[in-house]
Amino acid sequence: MIKVDAVWLAVQPLDMRLGTEAALARVVGVFGAAHPNHAYLFANRRANRMKVLVHDGIGVWLAARRLNAGKFVWPLDASATLQLTRPQFDALVLGLPWQRLGDAGIIRVI
Repeated sequence: MIKVDAVWLAVQPLDMRLGTEAALARVVGVFGAAHPNHAYLFANRRANRMKVLVHDGIGVWLAARRLNAGKFVWPLDASATLQLTRPQFDALVLGLPWQRLGDAGIIRVI
């Protein structure tokens, strides 16, 4: 199992044709560094595909997810990066409105 202590989301879209090395370069460019046990999320322009890069302390893992219908709820008017909680990440991966989840999974009105 890959240990993930923090999940970071990049607001700007990523070209989904990029491989591991180019995605890692993008992480370093956007976040300043790729920290061990951190996951970095990127979506394409249409927000129907997502790539996740995880640095496990030894190397990097790159995973992709695609929604066949609908799109991921991706912020448009935010800072360049956001840190997500585990419940927010779980909701995002399912295509659910993760911004409504607060501390301890409490749903709030935005």
